[in-house]
Amino acid sequence: MNSNVLAFSEPRKASPLAVNLSALSEANNDDDLAASAGIVGQSAALRRVLQLVDMVGASDATVLLLGETGTGKELIARAIHERSQRRKENFVTLNCAAIPSALFESELFGHERGAFTGAHIQRVGRLELADRGTLFLDEVGEMPIELQPKLLRALQERAYERVGSVRTKSVDMRLVAATNCDLEQMMADKRFRIDLYYRLNVFPIQLPPLRERYEDIPLLVEHFTQKYAQRMGKQIETIPAAMMQKLMRWDWPGNVRELENLIERSVILTTGSTLNVSLPAKISGAIDVLGNFEEQARIVSVLRETKGRISGPNGAALRLGVKRSTLLDRMKKLGIDAREVRGNGAYATI
Repeated sequence: MNSNVLAFSEPRKASPLAVNLSALSEANNDDDLAASAGIVGQSAALRRVLQLVDMVGASDATVLLLGETGTGKELIARAIHERSQRRKENFVTLNCAAIPSALFESELFGHERGAFTGAHIQRVGRLELADRGTLFLDEVGEMPIELQPKLLRALQERAYERVGSVRTKSVDMRLVAATNCDLEQMMADKRFRIDLYYRLNVFPIQLPPLRERYEDIPLLVEHFTQKYAQRMGKQIETIPAAMMQKLMRWDWPGNVRELENLIERSVILTTGSTLNVSLPAKISGAIDVLGNFEEQARIVSVLRETKGRISGPNGAALRLGVKRSTLLDRMKKLGIDAREVRGNGAYATI
C-alpha cells in the first residue's frame, strides 16, 4: 500500500495516524456514556468532561455548558439526560437564538387560544413538554432580558402561566443551559440578569475546543466519513496521510461542526475509495498553525491593515476567519503585542 495514504482498515501500528474502524468502534463502545450519546473521542480533555457529566448526571442539579460554537454542547446535554433518573422522559430543546423575541414567551410557556392575534388554538410550551424530563436551553445568552425573570420564577417556584392565562401550572423538569457568550460581560452590560446567571451556574462544565483535543480528529474524520458514505452508498477506505496531518494541525474555529461539514462535502466529492478532502477558499485564509513564522507574519500584516483592530466587521479576526478569542490566543503564543502593531501611525486597539 502507498505509504502516503492512511487506510481506515489498517492497524494503528502500521502508521501513527492510521485509523482502524473496528478498533475505534470497540474503543468508543467501551465508554457506555460516550456510546449512548454519540460522542466520539478519547482525548484527556474530552474524558474530563465526561467524568463531570457522570458525576452530575444522577443529580437534578441545573447544568450550564460553556464553550465555543460547534463544540457539541447538545450532545453533552443529551448525555446528562441519559445519565439521569429522567432518561425515560422527554428531552426537549429550545434554541434561544432561533426564536423571534415576540414569539419567545409563547414557545417557552405556551399560550391559550385567543391570547393574541393569530393564536387560533391552544399551544403547549417547551416547559410543559419537558415536565418530568429535561429542558435544554441552547444559546441561553440570547434570551430576551424581559423574559429572564419569568424563567427564573419557573426555575425557583417550579410554576408558570401560559400566555393569556391566569391559571398557574406546576412543572417538574431538569434544566441544562448552554452558551458561547461571555455571560459575565453580559451581566456587566446589563444584558443578562445576575440572579438568573447564578441560578443557571449551579454546575458549570467548560467544553474544550477542537484545537485542544486534536488527537480526536482522526476518530472524528473516520466517524463522519463512514456516516456520510453510508448515506450516499459509497465505500471509502483511505485518506491521504498528509491531509490527515493537516487536518490535525488546523485551528478549527468552527470546531467539530466545521469538521463535520468539511467531511460531508468531501464525501460528496469523492468518487473512489480514497477520501477527497477539498479545503474551501474560506479556510485557506484562516490561521494554519503549521508554520509559526509564516503565521506570525500573516497576523502582523493583517493587524496593520486593520490598524490594529482585532474584533468587529473590519477587524483582523474576521479577515483571518477565526474567532476573536482564537486570534488573541494565537497572538499570545506567538508573542504578538497588539499595542505594538501600528497602522497609519495609530496604536492598535482591541
